[in-house]
Amino acid sequence: MKKLEGLVTGLSRILNNIAGFCMVLVMALVVANILLRALFKHPILGAYEYVVYTTAVMIGLTLAYCAVQNGHIAVDFIVERLPLKAQAVIDTLINATALLFWAACAWQTCNYAQRMTANGVVSPTTQIPVAPFIYLVAFGLLALSLVLLVKTSESLRKVFSLSSISMPAPDVGAVKSIQKAANQ
Repeated sequence: MKKLEGLVTGLSRILNNIAGFCMVLVMALVVANILLRALFKHPILGAYEYVVYTTAVMIGLTLAYCAVQNGHIAVDFIVERLPLKAQAVIDTLINATALLFWAACAWQTCNYAQRMTANGVVSPTTQIPVAPFIYLVAFGLLALSLVLLVKTSESLRKVFSLSSISMPAPDVGAVKSIQKAANQ
């Protein structure tokens, strides 16, 4: 399992680097378009389309690395108060649900790209095929699903490795001294 985890982490880093290149490309394209429009009165034809498609690819490719870094929003102020085993069970349920959802999204996005290819859909201004960009987003969602698969297996391992660990009882003397200090 460690080998799969390393592979998935490496893939997500590569995809994140590609997404970083996409961001630089978008910035350069926007700046070049502004300069060409202002200086030569001749903007880049289809700059808007290039920015939109490249941004979609950038977002799709960064999702996996964000998940590896636990960068997604998590509201856990209630869960963190539960025993470790309950936390592990909840993590497993959340990760498994997210895995199913994002794997279905990747599958449906790939199906959508296939339909776009079959219908020959191209962008309105530059006439470039739309499907390759959609396939890249689907690949990013697949990578996110792989990260969630690893996280689900880690959570399952925690569930089965933790025994019924009970929270230790608080030291009564310490509680009383804290209450006494608070009342003064």
